[in-house]
Amino acid sequence: MRVVALISGGKDSCYNMMQCVAAGHQIVALANLRPAENTGQTDELDSYMYQTVGHHAIDLYADALDLPLYRGFIKGTSVNTGRVYTACQEDEVEDLYQLMKLVKDREGVEGVSVGAILSDYQRVRVEDVCRRLNLQPLAYLWHWNQEILLKEMISSNIQAIIIKVAAFGLDPDKHLGKTLGEMEPVLLELSEKYGVHVCGEGGEYETFTLDCPLFKKKIVVDSAKVVMHSADAFAPVAYLHFLKLHLENKAKSLGNFVVSSCSCELSCMDDDIFPSSEEYEPQKNILVTWKSLKQKSLDFTKTLQNSGKSLSGYQWFSGITAHFLPSKDKNAQDAAREAFSTLRANLTSEGLKLKDIILVHLYVRSMKDFSVINSVYVTEFDLCPPARVCVETLLPDGVLFCIDCLAHKYDMATDDVVHGEKLVMHVQSISHWAPASIGPYSQSIKVGDVLYCAGQIALVACTMQLVRGGIRAEASLSLRHVGRVLGAMSQGAALHHVISACCYVTDSKSIPIARSLWQRKLGECRKVEDSEMYHDETAVCGLLAVVVISHLPRDAAIEWHVVAVVDDPLQRKHFAMKMLSEGFQIECESVESSSASCASISVRLSLISSSTSHLDLDGPLNDLAAMFKQAVDKLSEDCSASPLSFRAFFKEQVFDAETLQKGLQEYLEKYLEEKTPALILVPVVDLPDKDVIHITCWLS
Repeated sequence: MRVVALISGGKDSCYNMMQCVAAGHQIVALANLRPAENTGQTDELDSYMYQTVGHHAIDLYADALDLPLYRGFIKGTSVNTGRVYTACQEDEVEDLYQLMKLVKDREGVEGVSVGAILSDYQRVRVEDVCRRLNLQPLAYLWHWNQEILLKEMISSNIQAIIIKVAAFGLDPDKHLGKTLGEMEPVLLELSEKYGVHVCGEGGEYETFTLDCPLFKKKIVVDSAKVVMHSADAFAPVAYLHFLKLHLENKAKSLGNFVVSSCSCELSCMDDDIFPSSEEYEPQKNILVTWKSLKQKSLDFTKTLQNSGKSLSGYQWFSGITAHFLPSKDKNAQDAAREAFSTLRANLTSEGLKLKDIILVHLYVRSMKDFSVINSVYVTEFDLCPPARVCVETLLPDGVLFCIDCLAHKYDMATDDVVHGEKLVMHVQSISHWAPASIGPYSQSIKVGDVLYCAGQIALVACTMQLVRGGIRAEASLSLRHVGRVLGAMSQGAALHHVISACCYVTDSKSIPIARSLWQRKLGECRKVEDSEMYHDETAVCGLLAVVVISHLPRDAAIEWHVVAVVDDPLQRKHFAMKMLSEGFQIECESVESSSASCASISVRLSLISSSTSHLDLDGPLNDLAAMFKQAVDKLSEDCSASPLSFRAFFKEQVFDAETLQKGLQEYLEKYLEEKTPALILVPVVDLPDKDVIHITCWLS
């Protein structure tokens, strides 16, 4: 695509340009914002958004790169400094909007190159400008390991010098004017000793690029002076003011340059780490005749049900259904709007709004309808949409989709910021980190110590195309995305912090692959944890459900969905039990977070013998609900979490859904009474082993 590069003169904006070109994009223009002439601040402007040191030399970039340069003035200030940016006329972000609008109108650009590495503040604001102008932000450096990134910039022949220092250990007399190559050992040492960001992401230093492989001419500094901004005894702040510069022609090159090979696309050829999919034999379809009478008139998706509200303000809503038959008068969009109208009314009755939703499960009858459903979905949520899981499953005729969702009301009156505030990760920039959130969903939402993540499929981050290589490559890459989202959302969070996980696959043969990879990656996390903590205790990891469904977005073969808790996995409480019940085995497990803020319960119902054909469902469902109640009762006294969702994945060809729904609802109400969770029935193609039902329950 045609791209405008936001440049500050620093190393990051230059290296991101190189990444854009390596990805096949065309840089057609440059853009820069500088201090307004009437501010009296000719060098360093106190801006949250922009690097202004060295801005006098930016005009040379147009000749150096042989590209048109668009410059604007920073007239606004940092007015709207919240985590979410909304347009404010006096804010300096609006100066960027006007500049980008001008460049788009004149150059027909489609994308914006931005050198953000860690700053959510800058990323969120650039993405807001791009969203309003329908431009795609390209932030290929986002969340790169800084030590690796610095090495790659140096090896890619970025010739940048330090032009500002502002950190303990950086000396204006020693370090101003030094190249990145000269500074690398110093920065690594300061990082080790004092936690200095190696790439200067904490404002420790700023750079000016004199040459890089994209330059046709290089910039030469003839003279400069040191300006002392703050003569602090421990961390003096000083910068270089360029007095005279000139351009020099470079020796003609072949026009190609080297950036590090992209690691976005995994190739998983290590067959030894995966079991052979041929070893897994799906269970033959078991024809079971239930003694209970079938209630054919009842559609199991029609029952609206909410959980009670937990003490910490959580509530689960289920049974939001869009009914649509093509022969009728209304179209699919109308059916979707009616469903959302029902959801809004349901939320309103509980004092909630759509913006209070943090996690949505969207089950569609056919992925062919997804774009139509999404066109309505996108209009219902604002700039911070909930995390979302979307799969195709075996819904009844006439049902377009079903939604269930978790909502949370942040109680300002309690002022319990730690446990109530909602943090949203909605990264829309294309990068090498993880797939951009280009739809109406956030990658993750954190409330208190809990991270609610969106489902992840194996899109190659920098191309947003499905990875090649089949199920093994898809399983590894999509799970890597999960880990990266967790780590970016909360420092130190990793897969062993997951407390509940669901893996959707489209082929029964993928079940052992998913299970094996999950165990291997958890084992790697434990090794890292053990090496850091020096103990022999075993971490209690999350409960995994693997289910086979008919279809996933983008024709993916696998999708991972997790909920994680930033706690101490070594201090979690684990409970397990099993029993026999009239030809079935029931197995139950629970994991409670060490903070006692939440828990996850798994209940599996499996046939003992596949030869059984005439079974009474009544007894097993009663025993299943009773065992679930035992698991709830086993939670510690400190845990105030309530059961909110009771998601029953069931083999569609085995059960009559209406009978199953009536039985589960009756026995849950019998044993849980006012604490009955929202019942969600999900018909699936297959489950592992001899399982016919796998229930996952979230307690918060």
